[in-house]
Amino acid sequence: MSKVLDQINKPNDIKLIEPGKYSKLSREIRQFLIQEISKTGGHLASNLGVVELTMALHLYLNFPEDKLIWDVGHQAYVHKILTGRKSEFATLRQFEGMSGFPKRKESDCDAFDTGHSSTSISVATGLAKARDLSGGREKVVAVIGDGALSGGMAYEALNNAARMKSNLIIILNDNNMSIAENVGGMSSYLGKVRTNTKYTDFKGDLENALKKVPKIGDKIFSKLKQSKDSLKHLIVPGMLFEDMGITYIGPIDGHNISQITTALQSASRVKGAVLIHAVTKKGKGYEKAEKEPSKYHGVDPFDIKTGKSLAVNKPRSYTEVFSDTMIKMAEEDDKLVAISAAMPGGTGLSAFAEHFPKRFIDVGIAEEHAVTFAAGLAVGGYHPVVAIYSTFLQRAYDQMSHDVCVSRLPVIFAIDRAGIVGNDGETHQGIFDISFMSHLPGMTMIAPKNEKEFVAMLEFARNYDGPIAIRYPRGAAYTGLSEFQSPIVYGKSEMIFEESEIALIAVGSMVETAVEVRGFLKERGFDVTLINARFIAPLDEEMLHQTVKNHRIIVTLEENVKRGGFGESVSVFLQEHGYTSVTHINISLPNEYIEHGAPAILKIKAGIDAESIVKKVEKVCQGFIR
Repeated sequence: MSKVLDQINKPNDIKLIEPGKYSKLSREIRQFLIQEISKTGGHLASNLGVVELTMALHLYLNFPEDKLIWDVGHQAYVHKILTGRKSEFATLRQFEGMSGFPKRKESDCDAFDTGHSSTSISVATGLAKARDLSGGREKVVAVIGDGALSGGMAYEALNNAARMKSNLIIILNDNNMSIAENVGGMSSYLGKVRTNTKYTDFKGDLENALKKVPKIGDKIFSKLKQSKDSLKHLIVPGMLFEDMGITYIGPIDGHNISQITTALQSASRVKGAVLIHAVTKKGKGYEKAEKEPSKYHGVDPFDIKTGKSLAVNKPRSYTEVFSDTMIKMAEEDDKLVAISAAMPGGTGLSAFAEHFPKRFIDVGIAEEHAVTFAAGLAVGGYHPVVAIYSTFLQRAYDQMSHDVCVSRLPVIFAIDRAGIVGNDGETHQGIFDISFMSHLPGMTMIAPKNEKEFVAMLEFARNYDGPIAIRYPRGAAYTGLSEFQSPIVYGKSEMIFEESEIALIAVGSMVETAVEVRGFLKERGFDVTLINARFIAPLDEEMLHQTVKNHRIIVTLEENVKRGGFGESVSVFLQEHGYTSVTHINISLPNEYIEHGAPAILKIKAGIDAESIVKKVEKVCQGFIR
């Protein structure tokens, strides 16, 4: 039997499918997603949950003329299938393959490059305004999850959207989940709305009854609809969106294509912003993902039958080390508090939450609030640990500067996924945190060389009276050099191997690479010193003064962009002190966004792998060392 999905080969092909086959198409799309993601890894549960919603949107919109903006964007796989990209799924999130997020360079059906949450409504209002200024007629639709509505930017955008005089449609994809279970007032509000059938049942009965009244029934119902003090406001809790000035439709079944299509047609007739509240089930169609949507949000390649990851003997990660150490420290310190921005599982705080539920706070997708909330806790006598991925911490720059550093408050920033993270691409690489944090007055920034030192640094941070950030990479914790573990002294680096000629000064994750580089150079007959920087800010100037005395080449190594990085700080130091006899090689990432792909491949492309570094050093060495 031929597949309905085989008829989808380019944008708008879904419009040629008979309505009676929509159900079969949705099943085939889910089967396709499960099969393909089981091989490549990717975002599974979120995409399984939006199959019918995406189909309805594609039946309603014309691509690429109309604009569809996906908040975050990891749930756009079905959109990619329906715009003719199903043949590219074998390369999903692979180097030079198809991105796991919308990308305008990939297809003109992708209206905006997304990757962080709570942005879609802002983008949509901008596109709608551009349309109006140009006299266009294209439809503009934003899809945002209920978890993303905890981000403050979404409310700023809703406030602006409420003033629009032309059509803009916002789809609230309400699955009661972000990555972890949703928290906070908005989650509670939507829970009441989605379970309140009294209003919708009563409204339907009242409408039918009034319309049966001869001559005056329709007029009475029309007046009721227009009344500001309508039954909707009396029965439905809050009516937040209507009170903001945004027309609200719902809640509707987000897996019922007919209901969604009808809602879209109704919304299109409104001259203003409309929010369609669609209730969906994350992971729908794959039982294991339905039962544990958080676990199957982002997956490695897995066995479909058992649901188990195909990764063999996965080593202990830095995130797991952080998790265990946080619990140990909290047992010793009743003032230690952990804060997450909707990522307790990803940051390793789920176990902490189970052990110390009163001292764990998930603020939702609200990084800015998380940091200032931590500042308040610090002033109140507690010692907060804010655990956020490097790429998401970018959002809280002003709060770190104004609310934490100005007052020198003892807030610990646990920066997970620092450096190249791989398959999620440009929007998720943690390659800017040194640049935007190390220059903040009063901010101390450190990076561990291995698992053992990471534990020691967390203990050091707990006892430090001021803002301090620890950056550490995604994945396996390095266990090498465990025999080298001198006490951590504020502002001081660690000498691992002391020789002459060439000095390697490595930051955090790059210490492991520096060990390889030193081995290659030693084989070639060079004397090589290896220094673990430990402190990014403040810079260990005493160490640099000493290193210059008996080395001709200083090589700094970091997983951060060059501009504003550790290596640039060293260059400035050398210039300011007139050290012209020493050559500095700055091994860092280029000042550009890093695409998706396996970290090992991306490091080679960026020239920060061991072999590339050795070649750069040898080139400089020719002429004055050997």
